[in-house]
Amino acid sequence: MKTLSAVATAVLLSAATSLCAQDTLAPLLTFSGYVEPYYAYDFNEPTDGNRPPFLYSFNRHNEFNVNLGMLKANYSARRLRANAALAAGTYMNANYAAEPGVLQNIYEMNAGIKISNNSDLWVDGGIFTSHIGFESAIGKDCRALTRSMVAENTPYYEAGARITYNTPNGQWLLSGLVLNGWQRIQRVQGNSLPSFGTQVQWRPNARTLLNYSTFIGTDKPDSTRQMRYHNNLYGVFQLSDRWELTASFDLGLEEKSPENSDLNLWYTPVVIVRYAPTDKDAVALRFEYFSDENGVIINTGTPNGFGVTGVSINYDRALLPNALWRVEGRLLNSADDAIFIRDGNAVNANFCLTTSIAVSF
Repeated sequence: MKTLSAVATAVLLSAATSLCAQDTLAPLLTFSGYVEPYYAYDFNEPTDGNRPPFLYSFNRHNEFNVNLGMLKANYSARRLRANAALAAGTYMNANYAAEPGVLQNIYEMNAGIKISNNSDLWVDGGIFTSHIGFESAIGKDCRALTRSMVAENTPYYEAGARITYNTPNGQWLLSGLVLNGWQRIQRVQGNSLPSFGTQVQWRPNARTLLNYSTFIGTDKPDSTRQMRYHNNLYGVFQLSDRWELTASFDLGLEEKSPENSDLNLWYTPVVIVRYAPTDKDAVALRFEYFSDENGVIINTGTPNGFGVTGVSINYDRALLPNALWRVEGRLLNSADDAIFIRDGNAVNANFCLTTSIAVSF
């Protein structure tokens, strides 16, 4: 019996053969890049230079480094599209550590075929940015310099196949995905079960975006399989020309053990308020909370598990149309358990100042 990946590949090749001849639009090949150097100072002064282990972006203390440097090629035609992006930086080192060899430097690599003459319906396969959450590794597209705790602990990238439909009026996007796992390019050794995802976006007007994404699957071998169910709901609201509100809520569930179908639960709300007094300046205030009492996603080994509140304030200054200077102060506080380390002792709080320059070209 063919595997799902083999079937998906066959569908893509068959559709490509039949549709290439009909692709009359002149193809367009473009190249772009992104570089974001940064400096972060963690006031807990970690001796190994690493910030808390549940943070995967801007995670080096007291050194000048690059979070993400990327080069990308994009091909687009009437019925075909493709993206290939290679990257390096501390973001790649932390997030792709489990991937083998050259896969550790693939930020994005995918190809898609439009399979309908009359509808905006596409099938894509390869490595994509995640369908979960409102943040990505591209800092200039995010409202705060550092990523929220929920962004750091849900997939940034995924590999598999997806089908996407956009309505003619541009208000709805519907997508279904078959994936190799929870932030995986190469599937976990011994896992024969693909994961699945869905995404629904609604844009009722130019100032409002609502999104609901899901993940169903497992990130463990068949012998220790525990099913995971993740829900991500967020909205972006342009309240006026100067004010913007982003609000999200994630709820995750995972089986307690292969023999026990009872579920562990984690959840995290995030609110970001952004004010842009001028066309070149913006201030963003972020409030967030991450609760994972049973240590499914973030295991502290402490009696009350992970329960951290975060507050950050971010200032952006557009130095040039393609260059953004950013500075952020961020406080994380664990009320119940001392999960951070300072001078060799467990403490309840962590404060960090970070600055970066995001350049796109």
